[in-house]
Amino acid sequence: MPLLGFTLAALIGLSLGLLGGGGSILTVPILVYVLGFDPKQSIAMGLAVVGMTSLVGAASHWRKGNVRLRASLPFAALTMAGTYAGARFSVHVPGVLQLVLFAIIMLVAAFFMFRNSRADAAQGAERAEGGRPGNIPLLVLSALGVGSITGLVGVGGGFLIVPTLVLLLGLPMKQAVGTSLLVIALNSFVGFAGYLGHVVVPWGYLAGFTAVAVVGILVGTWASHFVSQASLKRAFSVFLVVMGAGILMKNRDTLARLGGAQPVTATAPAPAAAASSTVPSR
Repeated sequence: MPLLGFTLAALIGLSLGLLGGGGSILTVPILVYVLGFDPKQSIAMGLAVVGMTSLVGAASHWRKGNVRLRASLPFAALTMAGTYAGARFSVHVPGVLQLVLFAIIMLVAAFFMFRNSRADAAQGAERAEGGRPGNIPLLVLSALGVGSITGLVGVGGGFLIVPTLVLLLGLPMKQAVGTSLLVIALNSFVGFAGYLGHVVVPWGYLAGFTAVAVVGILVGTWASHFVSQASLKRAFSVFLVVMGAGILMKNRDTLARLGGAQPVTATAPAPAAAASSTVPSR
C-alpha cells in the first residue's frame, strides 16, 4: 500500500477516535478523489473500513458500560434492514449521483457537528440523561431512514443515530455514543454485504487500509482525553463544509442535469481519476 494510503487510513481512524464519528465522512472522498477508486467501489470499501473501526470503538465503550444492547438491538435490526435495502437499491443509482448525495449529507453533518460543539450542547446532553423512550412509529421510521442512507451513500450516520437514541429511545448521552458505534458497525457490515457481487473488492488493499485505520482509532481514543472536543468539532465541521462544497463543485454538471430536464444516466463518468476495478498504482 502506498505511504499516502497508510497516512489517510490513519487519519480516518484518528477522527473516529477523537470525535466518536466522522470517519465515514472522510473515507469515501479519500478513496475516490485521492486514491482513485470508482465511486461505488469506494462506498463499499468505506463501509467495511468504518464497520471495523467502529466495532473497535464499540468494544472500548462496552468495557466502560456505555453500550445498551437490550434497548438498541431492535433499533439496530431496523437500521440494518434499511441499510441492506439501500445498498441493493444503489445498484440502480449512478455513482456520480451517489457522490452528490454524499456531499449534501456532509453539509448536514457539518451543521449538526457545529451545533453540538456549542456550549449549550453540553447542557442539552445533561437534560437528556434519564430520558424516556419516545414515539415508537417515529423511531421505526428514523431507524429505516438512517439505515437507507448508510446503504445508499456509505455514511455511517453517527450524527443522526446519536440524537435518535437520546431523543427517541431515551438513552443517556454517553450510552448513546457508545451504542451508536455498535449500530454503525452492524449497519456498515450489512451495507458492505449488500455491495458484494456488484463491485470488485481489492481485499488485500482493503485489509491493510482497515488495519491502519484501527490503529488510528486507538491512538485517537487515547488522545481524546487531552484535547478540547468542542474545538475539534468546530474545526472538523468547517473541514466538512469545504470538502462537501468541493465535491459538489466537481460534480456541478450532475447538479445542472438534476436541475433541468436531462436525466442522469448510469454511464455518467466518474469524477475521480479513471475508475478501475483494480488497486490504483499510486
